[in-house]
Amino acid sequence: MTDFKDLMRQAQEVRDRFQRLQEDLGGRTVEGSAGGGMVVAVMNGRQELLTVRIEKEVVSPDDVGMLQDLVRAAVNDALARSRALAAAEMGKITGGMLPPGIL
Repeated sequence: MTDFKDLMRQAQEVRDRFQRLQEDLGGRTVEGSAGGGMVVAVMNGRQELLTVRIEKEVVSPDDVGMLQDLVRAAVNDALARSRALAAAEMGKITGGMLPPGIL
């Protein structure tokens, strides 16, 4: 019976740490960029897009497609960085017990 209680206590501790991590990740930011920094996307560690900055030099009504590509690339870069941040922090909590790609 003691083993079960210990297991439940450990599960609760991991859940508490996970909840604190989610709160922490919401306050941490990463940046992704494209076009040599002409478009920058800022995302938090919970994969929420916070801001997009676009330099006026890349805004051209004659080439909207290029701007769309740059925004997409910057957001995808920020998303990849945010996922890497979350995975690294989660690895600290789980001690690497979760398989890669689970987050």
